[in-house]
Amino acid sequence: MIESSPTSISHMAKKMEAVLRARGIATAMLDSEMLLGYYLNRDRVDLYRNGDSSLSNDELAAVNEGLARRMKGEPIAYIVGKKEFWSLEFEVNPSVLIPRPETEFLVETVLKLAGQTSMPAQHILEIGTGSGAVVTALAAELVRGRFFAMDISLEALKLAGKNAARLGVASRISFFCGNLCEPLKGPFDFVVSNPPYISEHEYKNLSSEVTDFEPKEALLAGRDGTEFHRAIIDGVAPCLKAGGWLVMEIGYGQRGSVERMLRQNGKYDYSSSRCDYAGIDRVIMAQRKE
Repeated sequence: MIESSPTSISHMAKKMEAVLRARGIATAMLDSEMLLGYYLNRDRVDLYRNGDSSLSNDELAAVNEGLARRMKGEPIAYIVGKKEFWSLEFEVNPSVLIPRPETEFLVETVLKLAGQTSMPAQHILEIGTGSGAVVTALAAELVRGRFFAMDISLEALKLAGKNAARLGVASRISFFCGNLCEPLKGPFDFVVSNPPYISEHEYKNLSSEVTDFEPKEALLAGRDGTEFHRAIIDGVAPCLKAGGWLVMEIGYGQRGSVERMLRQNGKYDYSSSRCDYAGIDRVIMAQRKE
């Protein structure tokens, strides 16, 4: 416990920020605001407007508990149980990867490609849905689309279904426990995936905030980080319509390897890749041959 009652919201915020910053947490100010907002059930504006208000003993105990968890490296999204993605709020827990901002490029790419087609509605499959962030964001934008989401984790599927229901798109998304297209056969206009793409070497050098808390199976992808890309490329080709699109997120330096996989498979016309705002190739897209 860093403080005892009585103490004001503003005083507690400053103390929390100082403690987190001393632990080397770059987002100390934002994290302290999020923790206070969560445990006091107040938005950011309300925290500042009522900064002189005192915390009760119960509130102080709850805030200190959350602060202790953050000081041990637990991601703030797991502590407060939510993460924003595509301007939507998703519930998250340690059974799923925390949605990253760069994955929004995956959503943008699919929307752009879908807008170029003449089909009134698309059938879209997401492989490895996790929290359901990608498929739910797509369903919120493509209101005439029909969506299917696959994951090998029942816990992830349960959470994804909950998120889809809360955001009002569950009626257009079917969730399945399986691998690649199984048990579905398609055909699909799009297959979308943000697969694990961290190599064994990269995983050893990740922050403990990631390796100690986020699911390893959602991150690690073999020696060079592309084993799931190969499995998807080979496994979903029979499920894609002629002219349908495979769209995948990739990691740093993986574009060349994934391009070779697409050429070796022989069932795709390789299209192109998209960079994120840091100039890193982030999304690769390929069209099923006619």
